[in-house]
Amino acid sequence: MAQAVQWQKSSFSEGGDGNTCVELAATPTTLHLRESDTPDTELTTTTAPLAHLIRGVKSGVFSA
Repeated sequence: MAQAVQWQKSSFSEGGDGNTCVELAATPTTLHLRESDTPDTELTTTTAPLAHLIRGVKSGVFSA
């Protein structure tokens, strides 16, 4: 049986119940990310790769 996940909206969402936000859910071994306007499409990862991505974004590695 598939485990139900509790989705949480990003604090940087535009507010309200609109479809312009990133949502995150966590299970014991996996992090799930999706955009609220396409809830059937999920990106899954673990904490280490996501932390690496966030550090890169914050440090400007992906700046154009």
